[in-house]
Amino acid sequence: MDDKPVMLIVDDVEINRVVLTQFFQEEYQIIEAENGQEAMTVIEQQPVSIVLVDLVMPIMDGFQLLSMMKRNDQFAGIPVVVMTANNDGDSEARAMEMGAADFITKPYNPTIVRCRIRNVMAREEIEWRRVAQVAQNRQLMEMHQYAEKDALTGIYNREAFYRKSAELMQEHHQTSYSIVYLDISCFKVINDLFRIETGNLILKTAAFYFNMVVGEDGLCARIEADHFVLCFPTDKLDMSKIIAGLDSTIQSLGISHNVLFYAGIYPVDNAFLPIDQMCDRAHMALNRIKGRYMTRFAYYDKAMRDQMIEEQMIVRNMDYALQEGQFYINLQPIYETESNSIFGAEALVRWNYNKGQISPGKFIPIFEKNGFIVRLDRFVWDEACKVLRAQIDAGLKPVPISVNLSRLNFYSQDLLEYLQGLMKKYDLPTNLLKLEITESAYMDNPHQLIAMVRAFKGHGFSVLMDDFGSGYSSLSMLKDLPVDVLKIDMAFVQEVDKSSRAGAILESIVELGKHLRMEVVVEGVETKEQVDFLERIGCRVIQGYYFSKPIDVGSFMGLVKRSQGF
Repeated sequence: MDDKPVMLIVDDVEINRVVLTQFFQEEYQIIEAENGQEAMTVIEQQPVSIVLVDLVMPIMDGFQLLSMMKRNDQFAGIPVVVMTANNDGDSEARAMEMGAADFITKPYNPTIVRCRIRNVMAREEIEWRRVAQVAQNRQLMEMHQYAEKDALTGIYNREAFYRKSAELMQEHHQTSYSIVYLDISCFKVINDLFRIETGNLILKTAAFYFNMVVGEDGLCARIEADHFVLCFPTDKLDMSKIIAGLDSTIQSLGISHNVLFYAGIYPVDNAFLPIDQMCDRAHMALNRIKGRYMTRFAYYDKAMRDQMIEEQMIVRNMDYALQEGQFYINLQPIYETESNSIFGAEALVRWNYNKGQISPGKFIPIFEKNGFIVRLDRFVWDEACKVLRAQIDAGLKPVPISVNLSRLNFYSQDLLEYLQGLMKKYDLPTNLLKLEITESAYMDNPHQLIAMVRAFKGHGFSVLMDDFGSGYSSLSMLKDLPVDVLKIDMAFVQEVDKSSRAGAILESIVELGKHLRMEVVVEGVETKEQVDFLERIGCRVIQGYYFSKPIDVGSFMGLVKRSQGF
């Protein structure tokens, strides 16, 4: 008996099925079907681990098969990877919204196809284990008490809302619904200022109001803490009226603090989406306006949808991009103005995706959230060491290169050991690789960071504080954090032409650096006027487009050679 997992390949074109079978026949037991109807028969008759389905087929196409599977609880958990023609972005986006795990494009690239299928199955394994753990925990809770209602407020809890909202939309499929996600601005402050009973009173009052608003037409629930969610017919949803009524109801409690609810709304345009994803979209809209006084609610729109799809694309391709060399570094020279010579350089990561460049401003925040930034940082450090080694091998006086250490790196137990290993691997003195940290790393765990910076310095590394002055506690950090260099936030430089205060602050920071025997580097310098101002206040180490934009490694090597008379 074959113990391999079963892969169902659904395509009306035989050669496509043959090609994919060749890719996976060693790892999977392959079953083929020529259309969605045949595939559904197979799925109903035997266990299937993964389905690869073409979207365009006769009798029953891939969209119809995907829809049938995701509507059936028995088959909804089977991962489905759709197959599309190249550059068919609309179909890919539609399939992903309907619950597809991923997509592959024709003509098939064996490496990409295998990588994506492995990633899908790995995610499914992780999700299975997570679901199993959740189910076990839930079973333990249910042994104590089974309840659909939130214990504090008496309205539905998260799980009941997800289930009953799906049932409501399916039962009234001719009605358009919206998901509304609400929470209170700075609820923790309320709990800190008043007794916990006051916070509970606000939550119970809000729950009573929401229950009254939805009536028999919709549902409401407390998801967690101060987070509430409504499912309500779109044509009856008047958010201005709901917010005004909520404000009036909360104000009637006589609490001496302005309690403001904010809301995000997702008008449901795809009833096949899981309810938790609908709530996530409404929450995404909420996060766009939370904290603003004048704007109290916002709608999920196409821009948010496009952002979500773009983020999914970035996450799906990050491992492959690193394996295939799509990431590379540019170097931005840092100049000493008095001698007009190159003082150092900063290594900056770039992504040359096969459809064009992806801005670091897009992919770095995503990688910082999902942890991939640690692997990417180490790649950049390695590339920077290669450039340092190349300078020495070319007989040049090596120009030091600074590299960024994202805050997640400080959770790695082997961080210092890894950096020392790089120095040994490329036979480099530690003073040539300068380490840039940011204030956010200090805010996360100040004691740990202070210890690490001291360890870096104790082993010969120089440490730079990047974007100094951009946060709230920059000055207090200097008292405890023994960094060697301050890199001043570019916002100060860009304001010196317009604001005398910005210039005065910048001058004070330069003087402070001198008193603390710290080197000061100003970045973001773009004009001759800014250079002249910096020289007048005694700052002569400058980074910015006025001297040079970030350049590729070859151009940087040529620049160093020319500066040293080679």
